[in-house]
Amino acid sequence: MIESILPAAAHAVEEFDGPGGQSHPDPAADDDTPFPEEEAVIRDAVPKRRDEFRAVRRCARRALARLGHAPVPLIPGPAGAPIWPAGITGSMTHCPGYRAAAVADRAQLPTIGIDAEPDEPLPRDVLGLIARPEELTRLADAASADPSFHADRLLFSAKESVYKAWYPLTQRWLDFDEVSVTIDRDGRRFDAVVLAPSAGTFVRYAGTWTTGSGLILTACVLADTA
Repeated sequence: MIESILPAAAHAVEEFDGPGGQSHPDPAADDDTPFPEEEAVIRDAVPKRRDEFRAVRRCARRALARLGHAPVPLIPGPAGAPIWPAGITGSMTHCPGYRAAAVADRAQLPTIGIDAEPDEPLPRDVLGLIARPEELTRLADAASADPSFHADRLLFSAKESVYKAWYPLTQRWLDFDEVSVTIDRDGRRFDAVVLAPSAGTFVRYAGTWTTGSGLILTACVLADTA
């Protein structure tokens, strides 16, 4: 599902929950074995957090294998983003029932961001925190045209994808109101402009999105590499 919205240079692996709400990885696969360095990160985490952490890294190692990389530990950096092998760019995401990772050779794709969200409305108190005035206007138009289209959740997911693509390039935090997103519903695309003073040359991002299995998935790259 996620690969349908990714550039050709990217490789992705995803998992959906099976019966009983549990994923069922292959216990014989090399990339299913957590590394001690990773286990140290989640030693004090609750079981749900440990399961998510392991699952997205399992996906990431399988995606890296498609680029010819042997399994390696994938440790979070200072801001929580994973530290990828040299020459690799990538992104991870998870939400209830789903987890995925996408990777690419940085020489072919400088950065990538992906995000998964449940296909349902955002809580009302969240929308005002993440949307800019011009975005609220566009969301109101979308809601009047089709109340079943959860454009607010799509906006949130798109901004998450933009941040995941932005941070590896700049090593800087990005607030929700520092990104303006325009959603193309018919084309299942979105454009994003970073308004932060520190944006430098990393200003414009091009994204794609899809829905299915109760999920909204988004992915974005720098606009000139889309």
